[in-house]
Amino acid sequence: MDCLFCKIVSGEIPSAKVYEDDTVLAFNDINPEAPVHILLIPKAHITSMADINESNSAVVAHIFEVAAKIAREKGFDDGFRVVSNCGDSAGQTVKHLHFHLMAGRDFGWPAG
Repeated sequence: MDCLFCKIVSGEIPSAKVYEDDTVLAFNDINPEAPVHILLIPKAHITSMADINESNSAVVAHIFEVAAKIAREKGFDDGFRVVSNCGDSAGQTVKHLHFHLMAGRDFGWPAG
């Protein structure tokens, strides 16, 4: 499989790790859209949110627990955004489930 995030998980491609455990890896985004922009990914390959099911949903719940933990530890738990793009039309550029944890600026809605 030629997946960028799987290569980051395996260590083939380096990353600026923020958090790691047996199921989740979090690292700084190389093209940040906010002063804090961390990507959270499952270590097991899941293509997108459309592929979440009963057998892997616990991993997704754990990712959200990790996002809250990182926010608390880094001191931005009073305001942050978590985003996941699903599919080409939604802007998913890496076909490995990932969540953008962003903070450090005001965000608009629906874009920005």
